Amino acid sequence: MTNNWRHIILIVVATCLCFATSMAQDFSDHNISVGAKGGLTLSRVNFQPSVPQSMVSGMMFGATVRYIEEKHFGLIAELNLEQRGWKENFKPLTGYSYKRQFTYLQLPLLTHIYFGSERARFFFNAGPEIGVMIGSKISSDFDYQHAADIEDIQNSLRKTEQMSLSIDRKFDYGISAGLGMEINLTRKHAVNLEGRFYYGLNDVFSNHKTDPFSGSSSMSIMVTLGYNYRIK
Repeated sequence: MTNNWRHIILIVVATCLCFATSMAQDFSDHNISVGAKGGLTLSRVNFQPSVPQSMVSGMMFGATVRYIEEKHFGLIAELNLEQRGWKENFKPLTGYSYKRQFTYLQLPLLTHIYFGSERARFFFNAGPEIGVMIGSKISSDFDYQHAADIEDIQNSLRKTEQMSLSIDRKFDYGISAGLGMEINLTRKHAVNLEGRFYYGLNDVFSNHKTDPFSGSSSMSIMVTLGYNYRIK
């Protein structure tokens, strides 16, 4: 078993044990809610060596379960569908466009810290996240598989291997952290707005010494609108 897999398993097991221990305690005054969320993402890939790029936009949808054990503290588990990727920046070249987008199924397990009144609360969420890539799509207006043979691109001395590299690691893991605000419409119904940052710790492409990149981890910013329904 590789060190990466050991780290993944330790993170998931520790977080799940913490969640299960809290859930097993007395529920008399606890708050349990389920919900849904959706929003927009901006993402890029941290290539080493670097690649001229800009963030690419995408969509995100998911379901949430939140358990609040005591005042100001709780735990959240989510199952999300998120689009990530990158968009090549060809400036000062013109007339070229390349975008690669990945679709991930994610499982964040987050600590939830909140403060405020019964009506409105501010919150901070943070914790580990694992995910698996379930789709990949390339949009380009030129023959990206032979980009190095195009005279303009060849003369710009830019790297082109990333445009046609095959996916090496569909499994991903990293750290998420976000800030937001929740408004309780009634005792059972609430809406929230959150901005969240994700930093991936695993590479998308192979990173052996003979490969063109030693690093290719994901980074994304998410802005979501959510709804929670309190079931207890």
